[in-house]
Amino acid sequence: MKLAGIDLAWHGDKNPSAIAIGTLSGSNLILDRLEPAILGVSNILELVVNQKDISGIAIDAPLVIENQTGQRECEKALSRDYGARKASCHTSNLSLYPDALSVNLSSSLQSLGYEHLSSDLWQIECYPHPTIIECFGLPERLAYKKGSVADKKAGQIKLASFILALEHSSVLSLQIPEQVKVFLSAPYIESLKGKALKSNEDALDSIICLYIAGLYQVQISSVTYGDASQGYIWVPQVKCI
Repeated sequence: MKLAGIDLAWHGDKNPSAIAIGTLSGSNLILDRLEPAILGVSNILELVVNQKDISGIAIDAPLVIENQTGQRECEKALSRDYGARKASCHTSNLSLYPDALSVNLSSSLQSLGYEHLSSDLWQIECYPHPTIIECFGLPERLAYKKGSVADKKAGQIKLASFILALEHSSVLSLQIPEQVKVFLSAPYIESLKGKALKSNEDALDSIICLYIAGLYQVQISSVTYGDASQGYIWVPQVKCI
């Protein structure tokens, strides 16, 4: 079974997104392909269509936005649970994002048969921060997106070490091919700066999204904040290493 994880640049079609595609067999997930910088919803859809046999997709972006102002109810609920652990949600509403690329992508995927929170062809909205907290048993959000360049590099190196440790997970093993492991190596991450460092962050996020897709498919313990009509976020509730 093929699955995909997408770290979507939902603030603009000119910003790159990252996509990870893998094969799930039992409790083993193999990363087959990593696209660290792909531009535009149309190119994302083309990749999904050309792959043909992708059964499920986990996307880090708001897929359903119905509220005119304020936060979605799912964002409020998740923030109540994870705010003290520094993993609150960003705000999404129709005033801020009247024509959100993420919603357009989700609608296009629906037209291809990918239904929200389904068990056949499916798509789910996910959020890496609380997932990382739960899967790796952390007290709070892993800081790898903000701060100084040195802070971001240190955070990426830590996240990469967690991802590599999933190879030995008894919950869901993640196998990463050698040619992709360069994105996860400390020397490589230390060598990055500017857009290259941000692109690697996106690549790591897409791998986390792929792993979330695997966890959803194997039906581990989870919480779904909200619902498909007004917006939702799916969060696994299991320590994986």
